[in-house]
Amino acid sequence: MALATRTGRRPSTTRTLWDSTVGKKSVMAVSGLIMLGYLVVHMLGNLKIFFGADEFNGYAHWLRTLGSPFLHHEWALWIVRVVLLAAVAGHAVSAYQLSRRDIKARPVKYAHKRRRASYATRTMRWGGIILALFIVWHLLDLTTLTVNERAWAGHPYQNVLATFSTWYGNTIYIVAMAAVGLHVRHGFWSAAQTLGAGNARRDRTLKFLANALALVLFAGFVSVPVAVMTGVVS
Repeated sequence: MALATRTGRRPSTTRTLWDSTVGKKSVMAVSGLIMLGYLVVHMLGNLKIFFGADEFNGYAHWLRTLGSPFLHHEWALWIVRVVLLAAVAGHAVSAYQLSRRDIKARPVKYAHKRRRASYATRTMRWGGIILALFIVWHLLDLTTLTVNERAWAGHPYQNVLATFSTWYGNTIYIVAMAAVGLHVRHGFWSAAQTLGAGNARRDRTLKFLANALALVLFAGFVSVPVAVMTGVVS
């Protein structure tokens, strides 16, 4: 029998699920997969920069007119942003609450210093913080153009070149993409296990997919600043 709340009402199924560890892990898994899908699409869009300014600027314009004439200008883009914001919020809150729950369950540190998890697992929390800070900087850099000193509104190709023509722009981006790779490598595996996709027969395949996704995303995103630095894209 479900426990009653202070008001005498039984908690809803949604509230009960959210309060459970399984529910929070499920929210993390689903929200993580939503963000992973966005990352794949975003990376493919970024690679259009290798086809020249007209192709890249045309793609940026298309994003703002997606769904037209049914949707008004930039409506589709804002729908994507709202969904992503909800996914990021759900992911971050679930991760924080699970972390606090783990600390409360084991307030005393292990006596032995032997490593019990992979490097990616041990850096998931710090990686999440790095990615949160990067998202803020990335928006200020290429969306609002606040921190991009040589930004030119309406010219995304030139703005990308301006960002990756600076040492700090390249450093921030490459470090963040390394964090993305590690996060995806462990997160994809964890999401598969949480959603019941893993078993003794599929574990090897899932591990391969996790490693492959992490490597492809890192290489795809980093190829843009490297191309600008080396003059391949100019």
